[in-house]
Amino acid sequence: MNVVGFAGFSGAGKTTLVERLIPALRRKGLRVSVVKHAHHCFDIDHAGKDTYRHREAGAFEVVVASNQRLALMREFEQVAPLSVHQLIAELDEGVDWVLVEGFKASDLLKVEVWRAQTQQPARYMDDEFIVAIATDSPHQLPCATLRPVLDLNDAEALAHWLVANQERFDYRLENFV
Repeated sequence: MNVVGFAGFSGAGKTTLVERLIPALRRKGLRVSVVKHAHHCFDIDHAGKDTYRHREAGAFEVVVASNQRLALMREFEQVAPLSVHQLIAELDEGVDWVLVEGFKASDLLKVEVWRAQTQQPARYMDDEFIVAIATDSPHQLPCATLRPVLDLNDAEALAHWLVANQERFDYRLENFV
């Protein structure tokens, strides 16, 4: 499997880019999974649903499945920060690409998503794991770089670049454990 992270400050366009990149990779016949970093308490379940009721009743894990979908919800009794590598290990190994959104401090190879209009600093000068920059303002990058600068609004070009460089993103969990 190949793994690439997408890092950047809130409002830079990470989610939109990943959302557009998924179908671009799928059109190339590739299977894609996503790992998304969420802040603090979040919920994918809704009050009144069976799975919510089971979780509220104290179940440690609830798996809900149909012939089209499976979801696992796990409650932690104590704060349990998981590494991105632990989350990747939960995924099906038969996937071609894992797109990781967030986890900007991780040791994964990442594409920085940067927009000048957010007025947030760029990270590529200080993060050796950033291998490319996706931006809509290339002429406003704060520092010259030899890293590829990709068009934030061209998911097809980014998909092409990823596939052309996929050996660089080959992921082996044992390299990170």
